[in-house]
Amino acid sequence: MLAETSQNQELLTPSKNLDIVLIVDDNPTNIKVLFEFLKGSGYKVLVAKNGEDALDKAKQALPHIILLDIMMPGIDGFETCRRLKLSPDLQDIPVIFMTALSDTVNKVKGLSLGAVDYITKPFQQEEVLARLQLHLKLSKLTKMLAYQNEILEQKVAERTAQLSQSLESLQQAQVQLVQSEKMSTLGQLSAGIAHEINNPISFLYGNLDFLKSSINHLIEHLQLYQEALPAPGEKIQQHAQEIELEYLLEDAPQMLESMKEGTERLRQISQSMRTLSRSDTANKVTFNVHEGIDSTLMILKHRLKATPERPEIQVIKNYGDVPVIQCYPGQLNQVFMNLLANAIDALEETTKQRPSQQIPSQPSQITIATAVAPDGDTIAISFKDNGMGIPEAVQAKLFEHLFTTKPPGQGTGLGLSISRQIIVEKHGGNLHCISAPGQGAEFRIELPIK
Repeated sequence: MLAETSQNQELLTPSKNLDIVLIVDDNPTNIKVLFEFLKGSGYKVLVAKNGEDALDKAKQALPHIILLDIMMPGIDGFETCRRLKLSPDLQDIPVIFMTALSDTVNKVKGLSLGAVDYITKPFQQEEVLARLQLHLKLSKLTKMLAYQNEILEQKVAERTAQLSQSLESLQQAQVQLVQSEKMSTLGQLSAGIAHEINNPISFLYGNLDFLKSSINHLIEHLQLYQEALPAPGEKIQQHAQEIELEYLLEDAPQMLESMKEGTERLRQISQSMRTLSRSDTANKVTFNVHEGIDSTLMILKHRLKATPERPEIQVIKNYGDVPVIQCYPGQLNQVFMNLLANAIDALEETTKQRPSQQIPSQPSQITIATAVAPDGDTIAISFKDNGMGIPEAVQAKLFEHLFTTKPPGQGTGLGLSISRQIIVEKHGGNLHCISAPGQGAEFRIELPIK
């Protein structure tokens, strides 16, 4: 018991002199700044100047955390991160990307490859230190959780109650850390992107109607000239042929209409990102769940489109006449994102296993339904796919912490666990799965209206 307590305390107690940081950057100035600062802060620091060198040193030293630059000779930071996550020995090492402040696209791509965070250039020493400490603590909590699981299996008969309570506390701490830090980072990125594109798109959209009206006036004026001067002269006729005047007169309004449709699509994306990234207050607020679902679908639209490997995934909406509810919108949007992304993953996997001749007659579909429950006090939200379904043995573990059926590096096992916590603990509702092999899977949310 004493040895067990000592090991737990060792995992939780900061030990900077034992923490190894691997810096991967081809810029000598960046390396020097980070090396001197981190070494002075009590860390053991290793340096690699390219991706191949980083992979070799990571295998030898097994650092506790990696600071990884994106642009490097040879394999870049993205490929280096991907290879790290494919290695069983290295996949659990936290990776923090180093990138420019305005490089939003690379930040999002880095997070999707498995990185836990990013720091921006030029470096702020306080920021670097704070993020290092946070993710080192999170990594230690994860290792401690794995250790407690082993102890639970070995000593379950004599200390079940004590270890279950400790395990639950650790799970809650880890879920809260992952949820608050990673979703906060993604939310800030989404809000920043939406804010940056909203102003120029609004400017373009607002001026297109004026431009369309002006061009129509010019066309009308030109037509009056044509009527008044049916034989304008050889030079004007030759120029009209060179610029394909008749085609321009017909095509210009159509081009403007296409531009208007494109800017409207960008406005919708911007609005969806703002909806999804909204920060929750300390109290619940009124929220239209249909707006949250539609915003999520807008963000995931690229994953629903047809690809060379599979046809388009159809979305069927059976929205009922449901009222606004009192909730935490940001957290609820997170649940919608998790459930829809899981349904898309399941349908993509189903397409791989289904014979090609069956695909046209059985298109991939996600059906979303909402309705007020018979008691009038709750609403039901259903996400149902027509994939291969979920075996009963897997259903029993779906909402367990860290349980996942996805390959290493593609799933954390936290999505459904966090979703259930949000629905059950934060909103007093229910989340359950209804499925049978070959019959698809349905995830049903029940939420109180007030």
